[in-house]
Amino acid sequence: MPELKKLHVNLFEMNCVSHIVHGLWHLEGNNRHRFNDIEYWTEVAQLCEHGAFDAIFLADVVGAYDRFRNGPQTALIEGLQIPNNDPLLVVPAMAAVTKNLGFGVTFSTTYEPPFAFARRMSTLDHLTKGRIGWNIVTSYLKNAAENFGHADEVAHDHRYEIADEYLDVLYKLWEGSWDDDAVIQDRENRVYTDPSKVRYIHHKGEHFRVAGPHLSQPSRQRTPVLFQATGSPAGMEFAGRHAEVVFTGGLSTEAVRRNIANMRARAAAHGRDPASIRFIVQAGVIAGRSDLEVTAKVERYRRNLSVQGRLAHSQSAIDYLAFPREARVADIAATDHRWNHQIDRSRPDQTVGDVIDHLSGFNEDRFFVAGTPTVIADEIERWLDIDGIDGINLRQYHSFDTARDFIELVVPELRSRGRYRESYADGETLRERLFGGGRARLPAEHFGTRYRDPARLAEPAEPLRFGTPQDANAA
Repeated sequence: MPELKKLHVNLFEMNCVSHIVHGLWHLEGNNRHRFNDIEYWTEVAQLCEHGAFDAIFLADVVGAYDRFRNGPQTALIEGLQIPNNDPLLVVPAMAAVTKNLGFGVTFSTTYEPPFAFARRMSTLDHLTKGRIGWNIVTSYLKNAAENFGHADEVAHDHRYEIADEYLDVLYKLWEGSWDDDAVIQDRENRVYTDPSKVRYIHHKGEHFRVAGPHLSQPSRQRTPVLFQATGSPAGMEFAGRHAEVVFTGGLSTEAVRRNIANMRARAAAHGRDPASIRFIVQAGVIAGRSDLEVTAKVERYRRNLSVQGRLAHSQSAIDYLAFPREARVADIAATDHRWNHQIDRSRPDQTVGDVIDHLSGFNEDRFFVAGTPTVIADEIERWLDIDGIDGINLRQYHSFDTARDFIELVVPELRSRGRYRESYADGETLRERLFGGGRARLPAEHFGTRYRDPARLAEPAEPLRFGTPQDANAA
């Protein structure tokens, strides 16, 4: 009998007060306001390690959500990803109090040069002993572009063209600049590194000129595990070449399976094993010991969800809260062209109240379950076996109750079904945890490994081209 697929779990975090669930930070016992304290991060890391989570996954933005109500005031009131701090800097503190927990960090390829970032990630890979991953993003907020000297967002597909060359530079530094045996630590002859085994990369591309050599010696993974969230054609093409873990979703089983199949086909087209990608979804899990307890938690969270926070996060140009609940969206759209894209053509009588009620609920996507451990485990098994996903980014409604409930209630039930690891394999890298087989580094067929042959450093890579730039707000 084949071994049952086990669930991969990351705790979805951000170095801020309000990440993706808005209005709940003020609840009694919630620790979100402590994000500036190093103890917050060491405590959450130890909790996740106790629960044998794969990793803590840290989101990030480099701009403010300032479209709603024509400014950042709502985001500031809600603590909506502002204030926020650098996600990379909390990793060493968490790594110091854990032994096996992994870490995924978000960093954008659009606004900061690759050479310095390559050293930061190699440093983290060294300090964590190979427990680091990178969530590749290209940054979509207009304010982010303005913070780095641009008048407006860089066009969507062009951002991916920049990112493709960015990765090419990183692979040359991480995979090609140093040989595995360059560091010899010869005390007798007082030679730390054999200079014949370290080289410049001499990258000269359309967007970057980087001489090298890489400043860090090879780390356990060399290239961190490569995560990416995408849904656009350009993003999927980029992921087909680069991503090892893809964040996906869909409103139905068919849609999720179709997205996974499309992504595997893109990987195969780039010469990769289509089975070598793991698929993760953002999931909401609210667990309780009884139906009554579950209902009480859901109602408590629902009462405190912030509609204006969700509108600000969605960069809505329309303030639904400024209109009467009974007003029909179609009628308002007839007087204001900005509303045209808001109309649900299948619901001509939809009211402002309908929209607000939807925003006040938990109908975020299909990967949500509230229930007792058996109910939750049943649903997770369906996600694994029917939808075909590999794991979840666990959305936090309450820090640390969400993670603690999952660990204390759901994990034992999943373990009893053979769906969750009993313990870590000590000393494994994050890549080995996700893919097994002692695979600490990129697989041989991955695009980035071409530079393991020093002769190929001077060989120009064929750039990905994505056609006509698309809407700047696409994923």
